[in-house]
Amino acid sequence: MSAGSVAVVGAGAAGLTAAIRAAESGAHVTLLNAHPKVGLKILMSGGTRCNVTHREVTAADYFGGSRNVVARILRAFTPDQTREWFESLGVALKLEDTGKYFPVTDDAQTVLDALLRECSRLGVELRAGARVVHIDVEGERSETERRVGEAPPNAVGRRFRLGIQHVKDAAVFSSKSTPVPDEFLDADAVILATGGLSFPRTGSDGVGYQLARWLGHSIVPTVPALTPLTSEEPWCMMLKGLSVDAELTLRVNDKVEAKTRGSLLLTHFGYSGPAALDLSRHWLRAEGRGVVTVSLSVAPGETRESLEKQWLGASKDPRLAVRRHLGVWLPDRLVVTLCAEAGVGPSLKLTQVPRERRRELIELLVSRPLRISGTLGFEKAEVTAGGVPLEEVNASTLESRRCAGLFLCGEILDVEGRLGGFNFQWAWSSGMVAGRAASM
Repeated sequence: MSAGSVAVVGAGAAGLTAAIRAAESGAHVTLLNAHPKVGLKILMSGGTRCNVTHREVTAADYFGGSRNVVARILRAFTPDQTREWFESLGVALKLEDTGKYFPVTDDAQTVLDALLRECSRLGVELRAGARVVHIDVEGERSETERRVGEAPPNAVGRRFRLGIQHVKDAAVFSSKSTPVPDEFLDADAVILATGGLSFPRTGSDGVGYQLARWLGHSIVPTVPALTPLTSEEPWCMMLKGLSVDAELTLRVNDKVEAKTRGSLLLTHFGYSGPAALDLSRHWLRAEGRGVVTVSLSVAPGETRESLEKQWLGASKDPRLAVRRHLGVWLPDRLVVTLCAEAGVGPSLKLTQVPRERRRELIELLVSRPLRISGTLGFEKAEVTAGGVPLEEVNASTLESRRCAGLFLCGEILDVEGRLGGFNFQWAWSSGMVAGRAASM
């Protein structure tokens, strides 16, 4: 039996998916997007190419809430089903060597257009520039119950009233003025898909967390995730633009807290690329918990012993220089810089380097300390860590355990994936689950 009317708050990846799924089940769906332009994050993603999903997706690729719940949602709409779905929408996908799937067009607009076409075909009423700033539940509620953070009565069948502020100028998202609704909309069910706080200029201003609190939910403290790391080390400027395969290790009080591997890009402000972005949420979560250190290996998979063995083996060629030996897998600029730090002349033959200097250089190859000063924050973060705890939603339907008829999906939940299409997969999967359940 259809819910009748479903209001979806947020027209990003999760919200568009939820709206489509609810409409397929016969519900009358109104899709409300705070920003006057729809799908800005989709258009920005993957270097404007939109990394739709990954070849292999498991709960281990995610952080935040229960991995058992994450696994359950992923099983409900798998990466295989995601690819089939997009193909059915006319979006041909291609698999790259990294395991990432992109549209054949290499254009994120292809993905957004397909989702919008499907919304239109199914009769979804899309309203851009409609910022939901208040949600109330019909029925008797005392003033105490109406306070933010206290749950309303958990009664089935109550209708929601959404207060909407019309937004014509995107500058409203940096405004400190109190949002005042100028229109109200009634719905039988509500799906919160407002996203988090990343790239606030796209409309992710955190209002979704306020709405969730108003309806009784708690919020796991939020921090930026998949955001570049900053550093004032001189070598960042010296080596800016250099990219290398790397492994980063974060320790708290000398205990390994996290490891990430992938391309590392040195920039004028610090570090970017998958290895740095994946580490950012761990670095931010570690702040204030003791001595936090980050080390870099530019020889992932190797150890001090294996590199020492390779060096000694290569030394059988008396003409082989350090620069040429390390240059087999490292950029020359990086070889020269690391040699300078170890006090080793890059033109020296391997046999000419004293044992102490050799071992110091090898130590830098496998564990060079990085002085991290911070991150570029939400302005450059691809996702938000934190949000509504998974314990507060039904693991099968994503319906709120605090407010019947309310569903949550996407980034507003305390789930974030690593770089590589995993966050989009969470959006598609959780959007499908919430949309299906809200329409029942």
